[in-house]
Amino acid sequence: MTEGRIYTGDQLRDGQIFDCDVCVVGSGAGGAVLAHQLVAKQFSVVMVEEGGHFNRRTFDMKESTAYPNLYQELGNRTTSDLSVNILQGRCVGGGTTVNWCSSFRTPRRILETWRDVHGVKGLSESELSPHWDALETALHVEEWPEEMMNRNNRILWEGCGKLGYQRGLIRRNVHRCANLGYCGMGCPIDAKQSMLVTFIPQAVEQGLTVLSNLSARWIETKGRKASAVHGEVFSPVTDRPTGQKVTVRAKVTVVSCGALNSPALLLRSDLTGQGQVGRRTFLHPTVVMAALFDEPVEAFSGAPQSAYSHQFIDRGPDRLGFFLEVPPIHPMLASTTLAGFGRLQQELLSKLPLLHASIALSVDGLLPEDQGGTVTLRSKGYDRLKFDYPLHPFHWEAFRTACEEMAKIQFAAGARKVISLHNDPVTLESISELHKLSAASWEKLGLRLVTAHQMGGCAMGNNPHTSVVNSNLKYHDLDNLFIVDGSVFPTSLGVNPQLTIYGLSRWASAHVASAVQG
Repeated sequence: MTEGRIYTGDQLRDGQIFDCDVCVVGSGAGGAVLAHQLVAKQFSVVMVEEGGHFNRRTFDMKESTAYPNLYQELGNRTTSDLSVNILQGRCVGGGTTVNWCSSFRTPRRILETWRDVHGVKGLSESELSPHWDALETALHVEEWPEEMMNRNNRILWEGCGKLGYQRGLIRRNVHRCANLGYCGMGCPIDAKQSMLVTFIPQAVEQGLTVLSNLSARWIETKGRKASAVHGEVFSPVTDRPTGQKVTVRAKVTVVSCGALNSPALLLRSDLTGQGQVGRRTFLHPTVVMAALFDEPVEAFSGAPQSAYSHQFIDRGPDRLGFFLEVPPIHPMLASTTLAGFGRLQQELLSKLPLLHASIALSVDGLLPEDQGGTVTLRSKGYDRLKFDYPLHPFHWEAFRTACEEMAKIQFAAGARKVISLHNDPVTLESISELHKLSAASWEKLGLRLVTAHQMGGCAMGNNPHTSVVNSNLKYHDLDNLFIVDGSVFPTSLGVNPQLTIYGLSRWASAHVASAVQG
């Protein structure tokens, strides 16, 4: 088979047309695994990626380089009301290039909920396990040793241990990792087994064509067929549109742009899925508690995530569950997330080596009344998508409870001071002051909320009136359009989504291949 190629925007020509068996829009966890499987089956595949093609030589471990190059909207994407900050990848490899390597299989209770509540068929633990087995071997997914845990994670580990809370070690997709701690800025030694350094280059060797710096603007349809993907070229230097257009014509088209961007592409193409496209979008909305310790924590160094707790993952049928992890704390990420302004923030940043952070990620979409957020368009032009995510009393109850529990854990691990991320931060000097959190302002824009996990917006299910794709991930209203990424989740997961998307994509490749063969 002829070796493929990775094009950058300056190597594409205006009016250029590519013909192939399958066009895959997006190069992240969904698109890359799918393309890898399809080229192995001898199909011709063209992958379209809006972001640039970067590699270890350009990963300089600087936030000022990473956020403009590797993230949506320079790392500044938010909900429409600015209440939730959204971190989302935008580069070859997508989120796998910038995530923190945490790899969890889909919880059984989530797969059962999708089956029993949302009508998803054939997607069971037994169906996915062989795919996870193969992927975990190929990507070196292994438990990070406790003895290599950095101090930031060890605080969560020790605090949970002292309180008798459930805790576990996180499995990570790394090989010969140097424990640097800069995973979110692209791995400078290719230890992270992201799609950028594994399945994409492997697929290119087998014939995959990658068109980077090409934004898929709309999908052309004829009758019940998707006939072409029309893209706009971006400059790899300025990351601005050049005015040049490129078209990909394929027998089968697969949308793998991720939650938020996949619904936006469908909406730009007037594919509304009977009004379901963009609905039921979930975030694992996340609250943070900071803590100061007397001894160095240096949360900017070492594997970002290696410990977790699912102690509060299931809090009953009428409350949001949440799970606990820690984030790395680098200066720019800290300055845009930590509470307060001016002198208060300056004081916190001056103590960065002593700072610990814990995060609680709420499991949204499981309560009947939790319908998540909605993706729409500001216009049909290039304008940014619009994402609304309403916050309800059940969110605030979970956020408040999570902050209380994180403070307990931090104090149990020896924290000298614990600080909330309210605009008017609540500072706790001891566990006896926990009541101060109850008196705080729990309202939109009064508390920093973040997310690095976006899911849903093109839900799977067999009823076209409540879902966008069927259980084989085929778009209900077209015969040759599939959606393969985290946007098809009917709910959030309660774990980091990377491995779920990998497994789902590998499983779905057989359905896409069947559609190509007709």
